[in-house]
Amino acid sequence: MPRYFFHLHNDIEAPDPDGIELPNIGAARTVAIHNARFTVAETIKTEGRFVGDHRIDIEDDDGTVIDTIYFKDAVTVE
Repeated sequence: MPRYFFHLHNDIEAPDPDGIELPNIGAARTVAIHNARFTVAETIKTEGRFVGDHRIDIEDDDGTVIDTIYFKDAVTVE
């Protein structure tokens, strides 16, 4: 099973040194969206702000960024 790494880029750079094994990129995107939403919610709760250009890069075992989830794409603001 492939391993995916989720590197957080918000007010700090937080690389994921361990990653997790997932069946495919679709599952990795689901994890990244969940993590982005969690991070957005925590930042809103503690700091009262939202930065849509913050992101999570999904990297494969070879060190290639294969997708990027921007926070603005992970939530709906109405």
